[in-house]
Amino acid sequence: MSQSATQRTRPPFRADHVGSLLRPPALLDARRRHAAGEVDDAELRGLEDEAVEQVVALQRDAGLQTVTDGEMRRASWHMDFLYQLRGVSSTDEKIAVHFRNADGDLDFESAAVKVGERIGLDHTIFGDDFTFLAETAGRLAPGLTPKLTMPSPNMLHARGGRAALDPEVYPDEEPFWADLAAAYADQLRRVADLGCTYAQLDDTSLAYLNDPAQRRAMTERGDDAEHQHERYVRTLNAAIADRPESLAVTTHLCRGNFRSSWAAEGGYDFVAEVLFSELAVDGFFLEFDDERSGGFEPLRFVPPGRQVVLGLVTTKTGALEDPDVLKRRIDEAAQHVPLEQLCLSPQCGFSSTSEGNDLTWDEERAKLDLIVQVAEDVWG
Repeated sequence: MSQSATQRTRPPFRADHVGSLLRPPALLDARRRHAAGEVDDAELRGLEDEAVEQVVALQRDAGLQTVTDGEMRRASWHMDFLYQLRGVSSTDEKIAVHFRNADGDLDFESAAVKVGERIGLDHTIFGDDFTFLAETAGRLAPGLTPKLTMPSPNMLHARGGRAALDPEVYPDEEPFWADLAAAYADQLRRVADLGCTYAQLDDTSLAYLNDPAQRRAMTERGDDAEHQHERYVRTLNAAIADRPESLAVTTHLCRGNFRSSWAAEGGYDFVAEVLFSELAVDGFFLEFDDERSGGFEPLRFVPPGRQVVLGLVTTKTGALEDPDVLKRRIDEAAQHVPLEQLCLSPQCGFSSTSEGNDLTWDEERAKLDLIVQVAEDVWG
């Protein structure tokens, strides 16, 4: 096997992970007390700092090449970011999301979004958070690459569609897409100026579009579900087109991840050709942990030079996968895209919202250990 196949110095790495990690119980308790007015902002920030230090050490000890802050400061993987874009606000309306899991159904509600003025960027979102992560990694995990995770720009549209746009601000959608891409391009330049060399844009919307039920729901609200993925890919490409050469950008696609439940099903077939052949990211983090995700055949559209991070290890349960089964599945994927373009990770984060998935800290660590060990066995 060639050297390029056995090691990677540019993200994504052979053993990688999506980003979010289980919040320590002390932090969850502090959040509850903060909401009740018993803990002030400064004290909460200090406890978040401690939690970030804890998860940086966890990732270092697992043998990973990259570290995130585990999204310790967020309640939600995406809304905490989107509400900081100029022009975006929450409303009194609620968005209902229907999730499923092995035991039944789980319904979730969150505030709807409203775009009431032109989209823009007034400050570097998560800038202070990334700076603290980078400093902590330099102190506790020297040599590891800090990764900043953010929602894809498409998630703003996915949360509300055309109906979320004030018609007096955006009577036509094209200026909305242009402003949104420009705001993200500005954000990526800003974080690169802070020293970020690895950014990830998380995007459930492109995975949801593989599910006929999700496409029907999008059509019913007035959007063009049959071609929406094409618009999403163009917007992402516009957002990342002028990123600094030093900044690697990946995207993560999954079908929902809330308290060990999911919202959508289906393989990547519907979006695969446009997504894999046209989206100019450095790597795709893809959910492949069970039959809901379909087979590896859509990977045939992945061109040379782009990495596929196979999400074969589930974060939805604590049961540890058989390493030999993981290796066989990597071999199966390699029938459709060369082995040197493959990496390994969990299928999603461990805690996309602060509640977290149904597994323990020790089970989370065991899964990270397993990913590192299997990657060493496969790629050296």
